Amino acid sequence: MLKKTFVLDTNVLLQTPFALFSFGDNAVVIPEVVLEELDKFKKDNTELGANARHVARVIDGLRARGSLNEGIELENGGTLRIEMNYNNVKLPESWDAYSNDNRILKVCKGLLEKGERVFLVTKDIFERIKADIIGVIAQDFFAEQVPAIDEQYKGRIDVYTTEEKLKEFYSKGKLNAEDVFYYTSDLIRQDGINLITNQFLIIHSCNNDKQTALGRFDGREIVCLKFLQERPFGISPRNAGQKFMQEALMTDADKAPLVIIKGPAGTAKTFYSLAVGLHKIMVEQNKLYRKILVCRPNVKLDEDIGFLPGTEQEKIAPFLRPVIDNLEVLIDNDENERYNSEKELKDKVDELFDRKIINTEAIAFIRGRSIVRQWVIIDEAQNLTPKQVKGIITRAGAGTKIILLGDPEQIDHPFLDIRTNGLCYASEKMKGSSLCYQITLTDEECERSELAYEGAKRM
Repeated sequence: MLKKTFVLDTNVLLQTPFALFSFGDNAVVIPEVVLEELDKFKKDNTELGANARHVARVIDGLRARGSLNEGIELENGGTLRIEMNYNNVKLPESWDAYSNDNRILKVCKGLLEKGERVFLVTKDIFERIKADIIGVIAQDFFAEQVPAIDEQYKGRIDVYTTEEKLKEFYSKGKLNAEDVFYYTSDLIRQDGINLITNQFLIIHSCNNDKQTALGRFDGREIVCLKFLQERPFGISPRNAGQKFMQEALMTDADKAPLVIIKGPAGTAKTFYSLAVGLHKIMVEQNKLYRKILVCRPNVKLDEDIGFLPGTEQEKIAPFLRPVIDNLEVLIDNDENERYNSEKELKDKVDELFDRKIINTEAIAFIRGRSIVRQWVIIDEAQNLTPKQVKGIITRAGAGTKIILLGDPEQIDHPFLDIRTNGLCYASEKMKGSSLCYQITLTDEECERSELAYEGAKRM
């Protein structure tokens, strides 16, 4: 059977350097123009720069095995070679023959005309479309792909039990996993549910729709929520999702050092995370955490922070305005008086930063650190890459609690999507870990305003 030839675009290698070894015993081709583009990134003090340097070291190491022009055998049985530009290959006259994307397409078409089974691998949608126009098969690269959004882990499940068993749960505070079941979309009862450790449950009575209870599967049995009556920093949960979120956040770092919260805007992800963090540091007597650290990844900021004027705090301040908005509500819960004095309100917020109760950092500055006894909030985590989110989680030192927040539907990173972003990647990989609590909030649990809920529901 004729082997395949996979032509890799620059963006694939910048996101996943080990993509070189992901195509089995087939041929991997890197167009010469891709090397030129990688060379432009090699000095960047970013993840893209680090990945470009990694690819360069790998290819340079392979040179000892033979000729890159003729092809070098890889350990998986495939080959790697560099292809120069196919200047004689004809593209549509209206296309710029010298653009980097079109130079890659020339290589693909040239190899196709030589009889090779060519597949262009690129994360650029428009390049895939143009490849289709000239008869080249194109595909995305998903080495770290997670399931589609509807199939991703939600951290919660609706189940049913008998009225007697529900009363038993109320009285004893626990229930056997074998005592609950659910109904499929066509109302067929399904017993023997495979519950996941730390999965939250809304338990309905199959005899009375108005009777429900909330629980969590601890790996052995279903237990009641411990922090249902808590009011962290004076905040009360308004729906089941927020009650689950409160349980995950209030659980100490020795049992739940990682919390992953997904959901649309207006579901109070950031607000609740800040409220519980302030409660833990400023209200509770046993000071488990030294301070709150807030990071909010921004694609351009993370790449260019070293070149922006001002201190680190001044550089990242504009991107943390949503955090300030939430703090204004938390530190003055009197809605009628809150905005009477903007200066007084600002002074109260500034005091939290001046006293180092809350600190802010760019994601780029977390690398290489060991973060000890801190309440770490990573907002907008859907804009992290899988590599970045792994780097953050593995920075957690003793007593630190890391909270990943984000909306997978709102991704700004050009190389990421709903199946390859770091938030969803961490969610799927940490599913079932006894050290991780997760919850996905729904549009119906939007509490920002009637307009916010209506917009989330309709749009």
